[in-house]
Amino acid sequence: MATSPLAPTDPGAPVTDTRPSLTVLSGFWPSATYAVARTLLVADPTLLLVQHDLADLSAGTVRRVVRDSAGVLEDERITLAHGCVSCTLREDVLPTLARLARAQPNRDLLLMLPEVVEPEAVAAVCAHCLIDGAPITDLIQIDSYATVVDAEHLLDGMVSADDLKHLGIAAADNDDRALADVIVRQIEYADTLVLWGQSRDGAYDTSRLSVLLERMAPWAMQVPVDGDLLDATELSRQLRGTPRHRPETPGVLTRGLEGYILGVHEPHPDCGVVSVVFRSRRPFHPRRLHDAFEDINDDVVRSRGHLWLASQPDTVIAWNFAGGGLSLGSLGHWLVALPDSGWEDVSDHRRLAAALDWDPYYGDRHQHLVFIGLDLDPVSLCHTLTRCLLTDDELADGSDTWRHYDDPLTGCFPVVDIFPTEGEAA
Repeated sequence: MATSPLAPTDPGAPVTDTRPSLTVLSGFWPSATYAVARTLLVADPTLLLVQHDLADLSAGTVRRVVRDSAGVLEDERITLAHGCVSCTLREDVLPTLARLARAQPNRDLLLMLPEVVEPEAVAAVCAHCLIDGAPITDLIQIDSYATVVDAEHLLDGMVSADDLKHLGIAAADNDDRALADVIVRQIEYADTLVLWGQSRDGAYDTSRLSVLLERMAPWAMQVPVDGDLLDATELSRQLRGTPRHRPETPGVLTRGLEGYILGVHEPHPDCGVVSVVFRSRRPFHPRRLHDAFEDINDDVVRSRGHLWLASQPDTVIAWNFAGGGLSLGSLGHWLVALPDSGWEDVSDHRRLAAALDWDPYYGDRHQHLVFIGLDLDPVSLCHTLTRCLLTDDELADGSDTWRHYDDPLTGCFPVVDIFPTEGEAA
């Protein structure tokens, strides 16, 4: 019978994890990311670096390189059945990690992601895809997800309105992601952030970028690195063997629903950076909110969270703003709108967070939004958002009236109907 790599031979002995450790390194600026990877290789000659070049992904081929501090160990071009990032992760990245872990179990692994790959996609594949019928975590322990950001280019990327297709670096023909979206997702999923180098505008601006990262990802450890003065051993100590990764942590847009911190309320500027958390039990009026979109995100670099509209009281609506573009989407139903059986399909964290903050009238419905900007006026922002909420008189009209409000967003957030019609089985 197969035994777990975590199982001690003596029941009274401490558990020793003998699996190779995996550090996942992402970042939109490859030169900075690769510089960090090379530094880690210098600090540990046994470390194996795995890279994938997606330049020809649309043609169905990917170049895979495996190296250590001594040089290149593998350099192969792989043909994939489907030209997409997901199939690359499933069909080559995970099998490669598994093969290396089996062949050289005493060597840890460093996976450097291509610039357009988001670490959450890797985490999803690790959680749901099997290798030879078993999860990858049977063979390796995922230590941390580290994202490298280049201080010289970070803010330009954060406010860019370009998309990957326009820049010629889309991962597939149907890759419509914006540059800013990729950058913020790499930052916000990381449990370790490496601020590489210095801003070209001087020390104050570098400090401002550090504060911006703290506000965007308050859950992440931040490691500033001067690209001209590197201590390889110290950087390795800060990035490897932490272990910081928590696989149960949800994606950033659902963090608030699951009871995790979504952002910090720091309305007083720090190096010009302001972070505002807006929460309310009242629903938004759909027309007033829609008409205020531009004013709400004026001077905002990043905003995120979830909300509820009076006209669509069953649906949790995701709010996602970066690079000057706002996107809204469905996060499913509020728990108060679900039948009892539907509660079994949500996580324990979600149920607990709802129970702790349950309202006898609204249930778990609420607004929870975070706004991060430079020289942002928090008072003006909160006034604008508050004006979009229902007034006392509108609240008194009741939900039957709210459902018939003028709603420019009608039909934008379809969710599966969870209520059986008459004569149908639940």
